[in-house]
Amino acid sequence: MAWQASLGSAQLLPAWMGEAKRRASQGLPPRQPKPTNKSSTKVDDSPRLLPWLPLSRNQADRFVSVTTRGAWIGISALVLFWLTVRFIGPAAGWWHLSDG
Repeated sequence: MAWQASLGSAQLLPAWMGEAKRRASQGLPPRQPKPTNKSSTKVDDSPRLLPWLPLSRNQADRFVSVTTRGAWIGISALVLFWLTVRFIGPAAGWWHLSDG
């Protein structure tokens, strides 16, 4: 039979005994749940765009800001690619332009 000494007590308890049973046998109250972070469980109280559409105003505004940022990143990448193909590559001798 497997027995183990409980922490902080000289009483021996079976190894298969769970935390709840151990606390109850020692007369301790049930363990309290860990406190949750209030910012992670915040509910979006902004009004919906349409009553039947499950999108709120905050979600729509966030979508617009994320897609706008993504568009600017794409435009910047395209300009950098064009500069590389048109000027940097020929100047470095990586390739020659056929139009000039």
